[in-house]
Amino acid sequence: MTVPIYPPKPRPGDRVAIVSPSAGLPEIYPMPYELGLRRLREDFRLVPVEYPATRRMGASPVERAADLHAAFGAPDIKAVIASVGGDDQITVLPHLDADLIKANPKPFFGYSDNTNLLTYIADLGIVAYHGGSVMCEFGRPGAMHSLTTVSLQAALFTSGEYELRESTVYGDVQRDWADPATFASPPATQACDGWRWHNADQVVEGLTWGGNLETLSWLMMADRGIRRPEAYDGMVLLIETSEALPSATEVYRILRSMGERGILGRFAGVLVGRAKAWSFERPNTPDEKAVYAKEQREAILRATTAYNPGALIVFDVDFGHTDPQVVIPVGGRVRADGHARRITVRY
Repeated sequence: MTVPIYPPKPRPGDRVAIVSPSAGLPEIYPMPYELGLRRLREDFRLVPVEYPATRRMGASPVERAADLHAAFGAPDIKAVIASVGGDDQITVLPHLDADLIKANPKPFFGYSDNTNLLTYIADLGIVAYHGGSVMCEFGRPGAMHSLTTVSLQAALFTSGEYELRESTVYGDVQRDWADPATFASPPATQACDGWRWHNADQVVEGLTWGGNLETLSWLMMADRGIRRPEAYDGMVLLIETSEALPSATEVYRILRSMGERGILGRFAGVLVGRAKAWSFERPNTPDEKAVYAKEQREAILRATTAYNPGALIVFDVDFGHTDPQVVIPVGGRVRADGHARRITVRY
């Protein structure tokens, strides 16, 4: 069994790189970005270090790759954190120096389009961390959510087992990052159910792989960073969807393609992030959001029943585009105990 490399963790007072491998949104929306930097300094006692493309929209893939190389190669940088996501990080991957990154393993934090980097780093045998972007989690208006905070503190500073906690509330309604009033109070949340278990009469333990489902579909289409099917034997698949709000049909088709490629049936278990069901383009009502989430769960079950009927599945784990957010290692260990209804990760 593969033994993953867990990079050394930073300590309070250490320097951490802040990069924008996808979109340079800090240039357009400085308020959540500056708030996130301040919390990194004051609450987490880390020293953020920016790079040439961090606050610049339109930076080329080569320039963004150069920032990553500088961050991973610098001896005084102890972790690398993405400012935010985007939609074209796949164009950065061909310009990355795998030998440089592998020779300088560091914790990388990000999600959404950063699934490109998370899976790239994990394929090098190094554990990466799905979650914790500067503008979204660290820059949350009002205050960071306590569940997010304790998970990020554990993932950033500690090693060993960490038991994920279920949330009793969640939020997915955004406010305008350009409006100062947005940052006067925390975002609204609503009551929610906990995790939903399928095929729960088993315990699954293995290394994780995956992230944002739309990004995974792009990687499959480009045939980039996708290994032979047998490489995923016994692993635990992570999937979550973004503010693009893909339809249940699209979710099913992506997973069907993963099944036809011979990959979906290899996983021992699947962790599914709570579905984000609201966007500025589709401001769904609470009832409409519930229907959207239900249809997405049904689509996932339809695909897994066809290609991997015995897999343990846990729905509505808070590791995606909703708030709060827990950090999940990619390429690291997870244990899902269906009998005890517990999920434990190794940070």
